[in-house]
Amino acid sequence: MAPEVTVEHTYNDLHPCYEIHNVSYRRTSTPSTVCVLLYVFLSSLSALTICGNLLVIISIIYFKQLHTPTNSLILSLAVADLLVGLVVFPFSMEFSISSCLFSEDLFCKIRESFDLTLCTASILNLCCISIDRYYAVCHPLTYRTKINVHVVVIMILVSWSFSLLLTIGLAMAGFQQDKCQEECSIDLQLAIILGLLCSFYLPVILMLCIYLKIFLVAQRQVRSIQGTKSGATASKMERKATKTLATVMGVFLMCWTPFFFYFSFQLLNHVSVPVAVIESLSWLARSNSMLNPFIYAFFYSWFRSAFKMIISRKIFQGDFSDSKLL
Repeated sequence: MAPEVTVEHTYNDLHPCYEIHNVSYRRTSTPSTVCVLLYVFLSSLSALTICGNLLVIISIIYFKQLHTPTNSLILSLAVADLLVGLVVFPFSMEFSISSCLFSEDLFCKIRESFDLTLCTASILNLCCISIDRYYAVCHPLTYRTKINVHVVVIMILVSWSFSLLLTIGLAMAGFQQDKCQEECSIDLQLAIILGLLCSFYLPVILMLCIYLKIFLVAQRQVRSIQGTKSGATASKMERKATKTLATVMGVFLMCWTPFFFYFSFQLLNHVSVPVAVIESLSWLARSNSMLNPFIYAFFYSWFRSAFKMIISRKIFQGDFSDSKLL
């Protein structure tokens, strides 16, 4: 019998920061230019996400004018997005371009749990905001009675609790599959499909229906006041409403749809996709947490005024909590 020969393969081209030898990996002694640029770019995304959502959180907590049920939902969203930038981004920045590409140890599972919990909480908070906007635009006379502090607290608790339960359920299904291997693969697949439906597809369908209803009602309201306002002003209001709704849903779908479509397609067809594509789609989805402050806060003039006062450090020069934000 001929002696067994072990051939060592080095896949330097698979990863910008690591040299892969068979199934092991080690960091290159001199990081490549691509590796350095990746760290700089992803660190910038993390910093922007943290700073943007911190501005929203400080504004809502500090300025009494912003103490409303609606802004409580925006505050919950900002907390979820802040934690994405503070916890998920650093974990993903280190492990998306390192060991989790090639192994699935406990640390990688913890990273995935944080990722799933916080990103699902972010999506569900967006869904709650759409429900709030629906009652504000479509039922303005009963809005204050239906969307009060107690209702908002319940919506926030449900969003966060459901995100945690979903993560725990999928983690338990994964651990069970590790024990019984192929026998539990169908159960795990069903659990993942259910998770996709609850964390993305159902909230998206709900938000699309709600924003379509809001858009149609806003159009009717514009047409009803055309007799009292000039056609140009009414047309401008209609364009602004259209632009607002298109921005809200467009950015959300742009960030999340490619990742969930890929994940669903891969789950059903088991098609091999390059790692670079997978990670690019994941980071595109996470970037929604960076963009949310611009969409849900910068859109409103009172938030812009609050941000200016915080950035200029004016709030440290006296008590401006009762300031009138324009």
